[in-house]
Amino acid sequence: MALIRNLKLAGFAVLLATLVGCATVGRDFATHNVDQIHIGETTRAEIQTMFGEPWRTGVEDGKRTWTYGKYRWSAIGDAETTDLVVRFNSDGTVSSYVFNTTE
Repeated sequence: MALIRNLKLAGFAVLLATLVGCATVGRDFATHNVDQIHIGETTRAEIQTMFGEPWRTGVEDGKRTWTYGKYRWSAIGDAETTDLVVRFNSDGTVSSYVFNTTE
């Protein structure tokens, strides 16, 4: 009986560690479109067409900022992160952008 109970506890511990040890934040976006962004030319509407709704929006140094990102952490394997941060000029064109990925 003690062996069965210990096996059940060990199985539960593995299941719990698996569930707690993994987390995903954000959502997928089309990374193959990043090379189509042109500073001073690409508009907010074009960015939205290429990548969809941003995961986060904000303001940095007075410029509207859209963030697209997916972040996956795991206690077992390597973390996988991909993000695109786009800053816009007051006329709605891209001021700058940063794209990073671990893939």
